[in-house]
Amino acid sequence: MKAIRCKAYGPPASLVFEEVENLTPKAKEVLVEVKACGLNFPDTLIIQGLYQFKPDLPFTPGSDVAGIVKELGEGVSHLKVGQEVFGFVPHGALAEEVLVPSNACFPKPPQMDFPTAASFLMAYGTSYHALKDRGRLAEGETLLVLGASGGVGLAAVELGKLMGAKVIAAASTDDKLALCKEYGADETINYATQDLKSTIKELTEGKGVDVVYDPVGGAYSDAALRGVARNGRFLVVGFAAGDIPKIPLNLPLLKEASIVGVFWGAFAMKNPKANMENTMTLMKWHAEGKLKPHIHAIYDLADTSKALEEMTNRKVKGKLIVKV
Repeated sequence: MKAIRCKAYGPPASLVFEEVENLTPKAKEVLVEVKACGLNFPDTLIIQGLYQFKPDLPFTPGSDVAGIVKELGEGVSHLKVGQEVFGFVPHGALAEEVLVPSNACFPKPPQMDFPTAASFLMAYGTSYHALKDRGRLAEGETLLVLGASGGVGLAAVELGKLMGAKVIAAASTDDKLALCKEYGADETINYATQDLKSTIKELTEGKGVDVVYDPVGGAYSDAALRGVARNGRFLVVGFAAGDIPKIPLNLPLLKEASIVGVFWGAFAMKNPKANMENTMTLMKWHAEGKLKPHIHAIYDLADTSKALEEMTNRKVKGKLIVKV
């Protein structure tokens, strides 16, 4: 089969498209013929050796996958060969076939096409786990989303509004913020032209925001934390800016605020029952037309490097899809 391979850490242009050995499922694994793979910002980090974990070289990147069951490993009973599915893996999805753990592989709803299914689990799974389980976002509270036009950010905007919050979307261009408005944002902040801290204060009449959703990190984290309300929750989702911020611990002390880590992948693998409940809720909302992933563009597998380059250059709104 053909696959995208990372043989040495580096930029997207260093990836190789080549023939590799076919795969065979072990117990509790599902061999999936890949039809679409959704790209996520961590994919740009993992190929550079900058992510939280580093697969042994060489490896195939890609996590969000949708396709057709080709073969079942021993002990897999909830799926059948030929069934359309979607799921996630730590890496390996940017290929013609991928092995998916059975507890991370779900029947694809009939109303979802393959690109939509490959856009869904990581973005919405991360954001719903963050807002519901980690942030305890309540109806009537105010949510600030940094990097709001990206894959997980836009999902957080959409989910926050659906959960009854007032949503403030922050991004780097007016064009990106216009999309956030379409997805339910009540207010917007262009942090390239506006001061983040003072604008938060202005939009909340001095109270601050109850929950901050931060997949960006870098210089914006400090300003956003200073804009948290008393008893607020600051959700650490990722570091798309590249820099891991150092937080002055007097800030949460003064407001009795919480800094809460969000690692959906670990949650999904260690708490599969709770993750399944979240996933079922998300799929129900999608079936009801309440959630709609925004697909920025679709690339061929051979052009994966170009797609990741576009993501690295911060040109993407919503999700990028690689079709196989």
